[in-house]
Amino acid sequence: MFATLAMLMSLSGAAPVALQLGGGEVDVKLVLAVDTSRSMDQEEVRIQREGYVEALKHKEFIEAVTGGLTGRIAISYFEWAGYVVPGSVIDWHVIETEQDAIGFASKLEQRPITTQRRTSISTAIAQGAAMIVSSPYSGMRQVIDVSGDGTNNSGNPVAPTRDKAVEAGIVINGLALMLRPSGAPGGLDKYYADCVIGGPGSFVLPVNKIEDFAVAVRRKLVLEVSGLSPAPTMDRIADQPATDCMVGERQWQDMFDR
Repeated sequence: MFATLAMLMSLSGAAPVALQLGGGEVDVKLVLAVDTSRSMDQEEVRIQREGYVEALKHKEFIEAVTGGLTGRIAISYFEWAGYVVPGSVIDWHVIETEQDAIGFASKLEQRPITTQRRTSISTAIAQGAAMIVSSPYSGMRQVIDVSGDGTNNSGNPVAPTRDKAVEAGIVINGLALMLRPSGAPGGLDKYYADCVIGGPGSFVLPVNKIEDFAVAVRRKLVLEVSGLSPAPTMDRIADQPATDCMVGERQWQDMFDR
């Protein structure tokens, strides 16, 4: 475990995480990794925050938690842009009752809303993986829930970081915020599908309208807590070539080469 943690931490300069022991068994260890980069305006960041708070308090989420084998999950949260936002980490909490969920949501609701420069999905994955590996809980499943509105353009390449986390037994799911063009050929959902998500049953949910965000977050959390995947649908991007996972880095470099 220590070797895995050191490897994941070194990938993207993730914030230090202390190893802990003895937290007990849970159905899932779930990390919410939320994008607060400046490609999102203040209204979008606010609605995103409200969506997570609402989803965590919703009866469907509570029922998914209590309906599990142990009836409890461990959950944590942080915000990221080009780096993990200092002070944004809400460390592990066990949720097994409605009051537990409301308490966690209240901590999130009280956090100040800010935005930062750049987009490093690789840093978000490395931080989430390090938190999972070092957590005091034993989870039947381990999931990083990444929401974002752009491609990786800072830190280490995203695909190798994703692969290392998957090798450590972690599932990565994505929520692709497609409110404006991302520069990803084929769309941000395809970029997330090819470059970000990974592990058994992993999935990406697109959000095309900001008013749909709260429902999408709730659906995603319920699926992750329940260990389910979205129902299969016709994949409109199946016949397209694989995404260049370095597209964000190339676009960022092109801005300075002009």
